[in-house]
Amino acid sequence: MTQDLMQPAPARAGAPKRRGRKDPRRAMATVLVAGAVMLSLVVGLGGVYFYRHLNDNLDVIDVQQQLTNRPDKLAVDTGPQEPINLLVMGSDARDGEGNNIDGLTGDGQRSDTTIMFHLSADRSFAYGVSIPRDSLVDRPDCTNADGETIPGATDVLWNEAFSVGGPACTIQQFEQLTDVRIDNYVVLDFNGFEDMVDAIGGVEVCLPEAIDDPAHGINIPAGTQEVVGRQALNYVRARYTLGDGSDLGRIKRQQAFIAAMASKVVSAGTLTRVDRVVGFLDAATSSLMTDFSSVTEIGRVGAGFKGIGLENIKFVTVPWQYSPADPNRVEWLPEADDLWERVSNDQTLTPALRDGVIKASDKVSGSDKEPTGEKAQAAASQRQAAGLCA
Repeated sequence: MTQDLMQPAPARAGAPKRRGRKDPRRAMATVLVAGAVMLSLVVGLGGVYFYRHLNDNLDVIDVQQQLTNRPDKLAVDTGPQEPINLLVMGSDARDGEGNNIDGLTGDGQRSDTTIMFHLSADRSFAYGVSIPRDSLVDRPDCTNADGETIPGATDVLWNEAFSVGGPACTIQQFEQLTDVRIDNYVVLDFNGFEDMVDAIGGVEVCLPEAIDDPAHGINIPAGTQEVVGRQALNYVRARYTLGDGSDLGRIKRQQAFIAAMASKVVSAGTLTRVDRVVGFLDAATSSLMTDFSSVTEIGRVGAGFKGIGLENIKFVTVPWQYSPADPNRVEWLPEADDLWERVSNDQTLTPALRDGVIKASDKVSGSDKEPTGEKAQAAASQRQAAGLCA
């Protein structure tokens, strides 16, 4: 099961050869995927007010021809519709208007945030599985847009696939390592994330102690606070100045932020304001690369998420351990195989796989009661590290 993010995890034998390596130069993971997920949640509510404009905003790139040896999608009889697996990636490219947030242009791009969202066939549940960028993996061969083969590599960073081959290479890597077929993908950039947060008037976070990090533009008092734009982006990207300094801790913070953002987007304060709905959809589609051909297709998926309810949308991390060879890297645990099998069979998460789960309905204000017991205290620590008051 997922390890306690506040303590180093003990090495465990039998870890699979699915692994990835950390780049020590800088922390660049993002939660740009939030905008793409929220677009799915509300695009169906936007009507046809500016349908053509939203379609023109989309950067549609079909990568089907670049994918090989794909796993079959199991014919499971679990509902009136088909289950959907959506791979969401956040691009950290600095090129392009609004994306040069720290002067690091000309260094390519990575997908430092990867979340696979599964939507059940009966539309009764959904969950997002975060894949740590520090996962050591054996990257398979993949194909670029010109049909040329990009050679694979062993023991490399999970997010290296995006750097060498974009979303197609990341999808190829995911499918070969998990045996789970991806239906659609979305990629979002820095600028889009900021604009979407601003469009809904900011997102609430809750901090056990104040953050003062001028180098990264973060100055947030302790307690429940609302963050906007660039400060929100820096908050979810920060690593060494927040929590335990690990990428795994940052993942929990990203999941909590997406949950809080989902709650804000579907709240009456957003959906009853035309300016916020229009602004959010415009910002999301303007910074989105996808193989969805239109906002209508996205809206169909969004209708499924919208009908589930926030309580039944959960966020977890693939089961992992710190690598015995290098504690700065992580490996997937054997329990990950159970997770991917449940995705393929359109099944809910087991109690073990739900360890440390964050729900889209979680409130940053948390519970009025103090947690009791060792396990409750540990869970409270994880929630605080994620930006949710215990």
